Amino acid sequence: MRTPLVRLQVDDAPAEIWLKLENLQPIGSFKIRGAGNAALAMSPEELAPGLVTTSTGNMAQGVAWMARELGVPATIVAPHNSSPGKLAAVERLGGNVVMVTWEEWWAAMEAGGMEGVDGTFVHPVRDERVMAGNGTIGLELAEDLDGIDAVVIPWGGGGLTTGIASALAALRPETRVVVVEPETGAPVAATVANGGTPVPVEYTPSFIDGAGSGGLLPDMWERAEPLVSDAFAIPLAEAADAVRVLAERARIVAEGAAGLAVAAALAGHAGSGRVVCIVCGGNIDPARLAAILGGRVPD
Repeated sequence: MRTPLVRLQVDDAPAEIWLKLENLQPIGSFKIRGAGNAALAMSPEELAPGLVTTSTGNMAQGVAWMARELGVPATIVAPHNSSPGKLAAVERLGGNVVMVTWEEWWAAMEAGGMEGVDGTFVHPVRDERVMAGNGTIGLELAEDLDGIDAVVIPWGGGGLTTGIASALAALRPETRVVVVEPETGAPVAATVANGGTPVPVEYTPSFIDGAGSGGLLPDMWERAEPLVSDAFAIPLAEAADAVRVLAERARIVAEGAAGLAVAAALAGHAGSGRVVCIVCGGNIDPARLAAILGGRVPD
């Protein structure tokens, strides 16, 4: 579904900030674009055994949604720190959730599947059909707003960044792409600081469950590196503040990963021009949102 692009009204903001509201997708995040594009491109033989993916919650919902639409089963491999609200949504959509440790989940991400879990695997990051679906966001930005100086994109595995940035490189090559991650796991920022050579980082799970990790998928960084202008690690408190600003100033419910993009723009990391923040999703647990609205950083 095409989503709105709206202005964030903050008088003392260092830039003209716009918001691409992917939180308004039917599943509450951009992931339905890639999941839908991948599933609809499959043959009946590929679809027959059902769909499988690895996800902390949003891609899980995208795959479960498409599986329900197409009348096939969906199985989701999820790490232990996944949002309970997101996983409950997956189960409402008819998906089966397999819980594993973070290390097992990341190994499944790297391997493109998990032994003992049957079905056609939809990689949430590496699948070119998924990236192409994500790229439709870039197409919409190019059509809807002129003079975009920078786009700020949360990095989970790189599929969103690569899709959007590839579209912008073709249509608006002057637009800078700024990647943001939580400071509790920012391998892109560390890699950029290391001259582009990937380095592992310590990862600590947080309320920002849709971005951040302990390392990069090397092939995804190879795709993204020529497209990325800069990368920043954002403190959790600043991301929480941005989620609160979105709720109070724009009546937008955003999850932690979306807060990263807005926090970076408000801090001036994307420059002083016309900046678009990708509000990648709004699937935040009510208890975490309540804590943020109360001025706290949730667990």
